[in-house]
Amino acid sequence: MPSPVAKPVTDVPADVSTEPVGHAGIRVDVTEHRAASAGSALAFSVLLAVLGMFGYGIYASIVGAIQADAGGSASPIVLGTVLLVLSAILATGLTVIAPGMTSVRQFFGRYIGTVRQTGLVLVPPFTTGKKVSVRVHNFETNELKVNDLDGNPVNIAAIVVWQVADTARAVFAVEDYEEFIKTQSEAALRHVATIHPYDQPKTGETSLRGGTEEVSAELAAEVAERVAIAGLEIVEVRISSLAYAPEIAQAMLQRQQAGAIIAAREQIVEGAVTMVQDALTRLEAEEIVVFDDERRAQMVSNLLVVLTSEQRATPIINAGSLYS
Repeated sequence: MPSPVAKPVTDVPADVSTEPVGHAGIRVDVTEHRAASAGSALAFSVLLAVLGMFGYGIYASIVGAIQADAGGSASPIVLGTVLLVLSAILATGLTVIAPGMTSVRQFFGRYIGTVRQTGLVLVPPFTTGKKVSVRVHNFETNELKVNDLDGNPVNIAAIVVWQVADTARAVFAVEDYEEFIKTQSEAALRHVATIHPYDQPKTGETSLRGGTEEVSAELAAEVAERVAIAGLEIVEVRISSLAYAPEIAQAMLQRQQAGAIIAAREQIVEGAVTMVQDALTRLEAEEIVVFDDERRAQMVSNLLVVLTSEQRATPIINAGSLYS
């Protein structure tokens, strides 16, 4: 795969990366950095202050309205209004983040950082946040019909385990990172399935059925490369379903059965030959019987028939002489 080529960029803000990241040389402009925030202690103090100012602002506004109706000063109304506005401004800087979640903060459309603290958090006022989960996710791809290296159609599916590593890229680099990883995973699965035979690999090849570990590792690496642009990290990829397509499944089953039968017959013949050889050697060594070439050939033929036959042999006892 050709190395990505960085495009010339001018007047780039400090929080923008010009490094080309991801598949096919696509440049990612935004990378995650920490947003200014304060922990639960300060955030809780600000919350109490907001509640106090809000409550006193309402009280001052009511008192000012009563005084104004009575012909008194309206300054309490002004004070109450200022306190209500100030409490509303401070309230925009308070957010709650659950464990396993983050908040990608924007200030009037500009990315200012990501908050990974949990609980009640104080952030810059007037910022908006998008919650992004950094928990581990998993999904199973659709069962795809692809042609393997030998051109045989196979049905294959995989389980992908992943999580968000860079929240900024996940939000800003792609339209929908969850849909993006599903599409790219299926594309990678198609590609990997086409460069391996389903079974019976040649020298130096890895089959889909026999090399599951190797194929899964190769698939995980390709998916990780494809989704790096979105700031996603692949934890594991495993093939969950693998079979010949229905239109050739019966023919392939017959081929597998034929191969199994041939292998079994070869083993039977090899064992029968060994047994016959041992029997003749022992008979002659212990001088139980002496064979000439013709009788030896006949004995070998009879023993092989008995040992390799799929049906039980029926013995015939010769009560006469062995020779005519």
